[in-house]
Amino acid sequence: MDKIHYDQMVSELNNLIHKKVICNKKIYLFGHCNATEKLADLLFDEGYSIKGILDNNLAKHGKKYRGIPIQPPQVIVVESSEQAVVCIAARAYASMSDQLRRLGYTGKIYKLVDYNSFAEYSLSEDTLIRKKQRVERGIILLQNLEQRYPGFLKLLCPFSALGDIYIMMSYLPYFLQKRKIEKYVIGVVGKACADVVYLFGEYSVEVLAQKDMDETIQAALYTRDSNFFIPHQDRPYVVNLSKALYIKKITLEQLYCCGVFALPASTKPYKPVKLRKYKGLDQIEQGNAVVFSPYAKSVTALDEKVWNEIVEYYREEGYQCFTNVVGDEKALPNTIPISPAINEIQSVVERAGTFIGIRSGICDVLREASCRKVALYPDYNYCDTKWKAIDIYWLEGWENLVAEEGFQWKNS
Repeated sequence: MDKIHYDQMVSELNNLIHKKVICNKKIYLFGHCNATEKLADLLFDEGYSIKGILDNNLAKHGKKYRGIPIQPPQVIVVESSEQAVVCIAARAYASMSDQLRRLGYTGKIYKLVDYNSFAEYSLSEDTLIRKKQRVERGIILLQNLEQRYPGFLKLLCPFSALGDIYIMMSYLPYFLQKRKIEKYVIGVVGKACADVVYLFGEYSVEVLAQKDMDETIQAALYTRDSNFFIPHQDRPYVVNLSKALYIKKITLEQLYCCGVFALPASTKPYKPVKLRKYKGLDQIEQGNAVVFSPYAKSVTALDEKVWNEIVEYYREEGYQCFTNVVGDEKALPNTIPISPAINEIQSVVERAGTFIGIRSGICDVLREASCRKVALYPDYNYCDTKWKAIDIYWLEGWENLVAEEGFQWKNS
């Protein structure tokens, strides 16, 4: 979960607490994901208890997060609508809220994070006014981009997701060549995503805030501007191929290669060409160190016990242990924090000899690194499909391991 959305969630929760609307209520959360776990943590910190986490994924039912049972949404119907509240920090607020109403729940539903400012389904006058204002702002942003890049194709990447940007850039050159496009600019959310783009060469890049990206895309879709292309697999900007996941297993890479860019499945991805060496490489024991990467924005976190066990194993084996940290992230206990730039991290893990990370975008950035590479997957299904995360995010040439309940590093 990125900092902007996390800060918004904190603000919205503080507002609910200040208004005392969740006091003495049975609190349910909907949608087991990284954001929901962060929300649960915040509620616990404030002294609140949580009755349950509602989720449509049958594979998750019966499991727990910090003692909170993960249950089917239908359990809400046994609760008094006056005594229960549902808080949603997941992306699919609209469909979740609709499902609760169809189940017969008439109590309060609180939206803690607004991921997509134009995905509202109300026809109230206030909503229509806000929608009109967003479109107007988006058109101005659109016009500003056109003035800076007249005649350019504008490729807008909707989210701050390093892995998506990496895979997109791996196949973008083929798309540009096929369409004979010579003038183009790539729009991304945040500096880190821009740094991933630059791994592949000297590209023209525009860095936007998430709100501006949302409104620019909304305006581009609304005006059907042919000078814009949204290279993303998870929404029907280009194709609805992601719906095929309910029937067939398709990896994320195939969704981009075949779905977004309409390339043959056999297409060989481009590799990064703009890498740099980390200045502190001499502080890393060559071939006798391990770099851990325990953080991810979009997936549920692994149990601390898993990381502690792995760290202890390598410490006992005499390895230097580092944790890759960004911003205010904390290093794992008994490890050394290290913060290489995106174009430097490959040199760090190659010097160390071993990289172990939760499956996240940084794993994509390290696809070509020459060292032992281990990707740990939380045991969850991709969205509401029948496929496990490891099925969709599998990395060729890596040790791909599911850290399911009872997972032990020594037995992996």
